[in-house]
Amino acid sequence: MPYRAPLDDYNFLFDHVVGLDKVRQTDRFEDASDDLTRAILTEAGKLCEEVMAPLQRAGDVAPSYLENGVVRTADGYADGFKTIAEGGWIGMSANPEFGGMGLPMTVTTGRHDSQLTIRWG
Repeated sequence: MPYRAPLDDYNFLFDHVVGLDKVRQTDRFEDASDDLTRAILTEAGKLCEEVMAPLQRAGDVAPSYLENGVVRTADGYADGFKTIAEGGWIGMSANPEFGGMGLPMTVTTGRHDSQLTIRWG
């Protein structure tokens, strides 16, 4: 059975556990609307399902290793990382002035204040 990202679970966490509504009330993150965060979550789910999940078996069969100071990864990992990077997923919480999405850490890690509840992927 193919992996399906638990989007409903993440939405529940955002709505009822991590306090994303409080973060949205700040001037800095007032643009991180419910529609926007749900759209980003949907796209992140697709990334996990279509890019990351298919690489898991390859990583199990041929785990990464260090060779002469270079990390060697399973086939497909470099392309998968490139897809993640080019999609802007690495800089989700970074300032848009520097190429990031400017999203709250609550969205990028499922975290509010010091309470870590869940991580993406």
